[in-house]
Amino acid sequence: MATGGNAIRGTRVGSGPMGEQDHGYHADRIAVSYWDGLGNETVRYFAAGLPEEEIPEIIDHPQSGLPAGRDKENPPALAKTEPYKTHLAYVKERRTDEEAVQLLEDALAQLRERRGQ
Repeated sequence: MATGGNAIRGTRVGSGPMGEQDHGYHADRIAVSYWDGLGNETVRYFAAGLPEEEIPEIIDHPQSGLPAGRDKENPPALAKTEPYKTHLAYVKERRTDEEAVQLLEDALAQLRERRGQ
């Protein structure tokens, strides 16, 4: 039983010699380190010609999920999340108790008027 070999099996069409190191042009880039509140470091790469103001100061750390900043000694603090507010809580922020009583009385008066009482 003879085995038929296929010399190109498992290779890419148009590929160069095996072990080819150059797979295209690599743009110049800079590495920027970020640290989270636990001291974890992550590195992000940016184009070398990118202006400094376009490189973010704070990112989310991919492992911890905490905010990470560029200053190792002073990492950003976790922002406090506001608790969910109900509709009533928002209304109470806008109205005083006296205004609420007056609005309720006006609404009840209109309701009684429509019902003929």
